[in-house]
Amino acid sequence: MKFDEYNIIPELKKSLSELGFKRPTDIQFKAIPNILNGEDVLAIAQTGTGKTAAFAIPIIHLISKLRERGEVQALIMVPTHELAIQISEVFNKLAVYTDVKTLGIYGGVDQDPQIKELHNGIDVVVATPGRVFDLINQGYLNLRNLKLLAIDEADLMLDLGFYKDIDDLIKYLPRQRQTLFFSATINEKIKKLAYSLVKNAIRIQISPKDPVSKNVTHSVMFVSMDDKRFFLERIVNENPESRILVFVRTKVRAERVFEAMNRVGIKSLTMHGGKDQDSRLEVMNEFKTGAINLLIATDISARGVDIANVDYVVNYDLPDVAENYVHRVGRTGRGNQKGVAVSFCSNEEKPILEEIEQFMDKKITVLEVKKADYSETLALTEDVNDNWKKLIQDFEKEEKAYQGKKKKKK
Repeated sequence: MKFDEYNIIPELKKSLSELGFKRPTDIQFKAIPNILNGEDVLAIAQTGTGKTAAFAIPIIHLISKLRERGEVQALIMVPTHELAIQISEVFNKLAVYTDVKTLGIYGGVDQDPQIKELHNGIDVVVATPGRVFDLINQGYLNLRNLKLLAIDEADLMLDLGFYKDIDDLIKYLPRQRQTLFFSATINEKIKKLAYSLVKNAIRIQISPKDPVSKNVTHSVMFVSMDDKRFFLERIVNENPESRILVFVRTKVRAERVFEAMNRVGIKSLTMHGGKDQDSRLEVMNEFKTGAINLLIATDISARGVDIANVDYVVNYDLPDVAENYVHRVGRTGRGNQKGVAVSFCSNEEKPILEEIEQFMDKKITVLEVKKADYSETLALTEDVNDNWKKLIQDFEKEEKAYQGKKKKKK
């Protein structure tokens, strides 16, 4: 079935066509008709399979058909600033030929421009919990006529401690509403929250046995913690045109890897919780436009980066939580694109690797690094702080050649 055949407004079909949407993905095919019918939906789907459009398309259609407007009709709750910005952009692109207006509301920036937009009339609000409650309590955000609530990336919302916030939010919403609940993974806590929000929901589960898109090729190489930077340097140098997203465990690690790349003449960007919102936006824009093709990030960006053609995801550090592996590698291989996920695993990280494989219920292909290749990678570095390794290697070669000549003379 093509989008042309859906019972949605012509303006939406036009924008879908211009954006290259021809046929729905699995999650879109299963979710859109149910949402259009006014059903509550509980959807579990892999990251990168088109979840945002799965709820954005029917929401825009439903709002455009409402006779009475003027107040917020739909609220999309998300865990991070980046996701609020990203999803708002999707809504605005899809609704470009309609009069449906969307606003992203999040902290870390001045609230006055957001208040001004709300005053001018907004149909869809995409928001993080903190700023929503700020504006509700100040009387700037009224949700009494809300028709639809959507919770996106529900598992991360819970990981970040937003359970009570979501629970409290319900007090400000009308009882008669449509509720959509989207998550890449599910557990008992998520089920409990979901069933407290939805009523007789249509449950949709896509590829439950494999939470990662089939478009992603996975591999892991065993590398000493201190040597990871040399292997990253080699990957970047061997793929100069590729867009590479690197995940590390902490913001301190992110800055250290940034400095290591800088020492060898490789330009990179960092994204982590230590940056203010303006800096984050600037970093995302540089990476999105291709001004710089190497982004080093913490898990704050695992679900906030929806950038076309990320060729490689490199797990410089394995994530503390196995589920986060799914969200990290989901930044590549999105839609119909192919992607590559490479993980560096030190000896102390092997238990984490086992947890990830158990979570995905499959083994990750091991890239065997021969001793000669390992030594060559260390020797190839341009890092002036580590030239001693090459000197030692050169000395060993010369010594070996000298001993060989000595034996021949005897």
